[in-house]
Amino acid sequence: MKIGSSSLPEQIQSVARRYDHELSGAAFDLPPEVEEMPIFREWAAGQLTSRIASPFWELAKPRRGQRCLDIGCGVGFLIYPWRDWEALFYGQEISAIAQKALLSRGPQLNSKLFKSCQLAPAHQLEYEANFFDLVIATGVSCYYAPDYWETVMAQVKRVLKPEGVFVFDVIDPDQSLAENWAILETYLGAEVQLEPLETWPRLIKSSGARIVSQKEYDPFHLYKVKW
Repeated sequence: MKIGSSSLPEQIQSVARRYDHELSGAAFDLPPEVEEMPIFREWAAGQLTSRIASPFWELAKPRRGQRCLDIGCGVGFLIYPWRDWEALFYGQEISAIAQKALLSRGPQLNSKLFKSCQLAPAHQLEYEANFFDLVIATGVSCYYAPDYWETVMAQVKRVLKPEGVFVFDVIDPDQSLAENWAILETYLGAEVQLEPLETWPRLIKSSGARIVSQKEYDPFHLYKVKW
């Protein structure tokens, strides 16, 4: 499987390195023209991530006692109100630094709700079938081609309970932030795939799923799907 000019393992590693680099606090060496972009200044000030993060709970809020898998979770368990939701958190990450932070701090924050964080890409879900009530993947699909996401969705379908739901976002190239964010991410080390938005409903349908609800943000579009 190829993604752009890179193989799948190379693409996964480039995304992992990009986030490890940022989470380690290391400086990025970017061209002056990139550093002059307003979106770079917003990112450098630490204001961009919260602005563009898709609020998945607006479509599917985790409920008490539910088993929830967050693919590409970052340090979300430390940021989002999992203690208020009282849902069981299982994370999956490709950033070793993010995983280490969660394994260190997650049990201290709430050892009953924090269950695990695996270091693995989105298509390698090493869980038993019909295990989760809810699977979440935000800020992940934008780095990969649609054919990879077909593989991810097949794995998500396997680990979800029959009535479970999958909430994920895709980048909408028609939104105002999309192109400049894609440029910034490329210079940070992770190429963004600007696929037409209409690609995703077709892919969802071909996977056997249906769109339950959806919501538009900038630059992401959030889907809630069910098989």
